Amino acid sequence: MSFFYNVFGDEMKIYVDYVLFLNFMFDFLLLVSISLILKRQVKINRLILGAFFGSLTTLLLFFKISNLELFFIKLIISILMIIVSFGFKNVKYFFKNFSILYMFGFILGGVLYAINIQFSYKHEGLVFFHDGIGINMLFLIVISPIVIYLYIKQIKSLKNNYVNYYKIRINFDNHEYKLVGFLDTGNKLTDPYFNRPIILVNPNIIKIDLNEKILIPYSTITDNGLLECVLVREVFIDTVGIKKNVLLGVIKEKIKIDGVDCILQTKLLEE
Repeated sequence: MSFFYNVFGDEMKIYVDYVLFLNFMFDFLLLVSISLILKRQVKINRLILGAFFGSLTTLLLFFKISNLELFFIKLIISILMIIVSFGFKNVKYFFKNFSILYMFGFILGGVLYAINIQFSYKHEGLVFFHDGIGINMLFLIVISPIVIYLYIKQIKSLKNNYVNYYKIRINFDNHEYKLVGFLDTGNKLTDPYFNRPIILVNPNIIKIDLNEKILIPYSTITDNGLLECVLVREVFIDTVGIKKNVLLGVIKEKIKIDGVDCILQTKLLEE
């Protein structure tokens, strides 16, 4: 099924079924991404039906309607896509699905637009024209699943890592130190005298007076020795609260976790 369309003053022959298929595949990938990132238990046929509703927006390119009308029609079709694909359990559930749909749409649409700008010489919206098979098809078949996979992997990595980041405030020796702490589940270090938790701090952040220094023995698989520590009466951990009688242990090497100044001990977050 073809359609003659005037673009940049020239009549271009557009295959409507081809454009519909591209839009369908694009929407299907978006819906699959939502189900993966939000762990929705849905049947594949519901995602296919939802993508079909989404692909109907392509037909709007061939009608003369205002931008405002186009916006509301696309909005209604997007809502139908979400409800058909994932159902409606409650408002929060719906808006979570809806927001992820548009977030992924902006990401994939932006990458698609950037690639097409480099390879296509004429376009109307996100419909691009040039000889031979469209770069749109190449993107959807090869590049789009890769972009989705890498994005989901990165999101999961950020979620797993940055959920363990905490803002720390320490008042010591008439100075307030604002640090970024990382909760390491492997750090169970306590002093053997009073069972106080030890926060491992980057070197040169806090200077320890020789008269206040407490030496704590430690032992690891690769090393053992004495850790220089100082007693801090109170440590404020964001979203956790104030912890009292905490030791700060200055380690020899700088912590190599991105943006982290200190390693928190698991006992600090138990209560």
